[in-house]
Amino acid sequence: MSGVAVDDELWSAVGDPMRRQMLDLLLTGNGGTATTLSEHLPVTRQAVAKHLGVLGRVGLVHATPSGRERRYEVDEAQLARAVEQLSSVGAAWDARLQRIRRIAETIQREQG
Repeated sequence: MSGVAVDDELWSAVGDPMRRQMLDLLLTGNGGTATTLSEHLPVTRQAVAKHLGVLGRVGLVHATPSGRERRYEVDEAQLARAVEQLSSVGAAWDARLQRIRRIAETIQREQG
């Protein structure tokens, strides 16, 4: 890879489709609570709260008290770090696939 260390916990957190959807909702809505997020998702408020806990543990969201609830916002620096890791891993796999293609083309030429 291009020098970016992969954080497995961060990747695991963003690997879940529901958590990615929650991040998208938080980004487009300038934050939200477990209740407001659950209104847009096919899961309970409690399930949303658990997912937010996972995102919080890896630093992708941070919470501030808002009445009886907590308001969550995306930590843009940590999200940028996740995107950088994704780009780095993608580039590494692109390079591997290019090498495999060259090997396959060489074998094909030698057999043809």
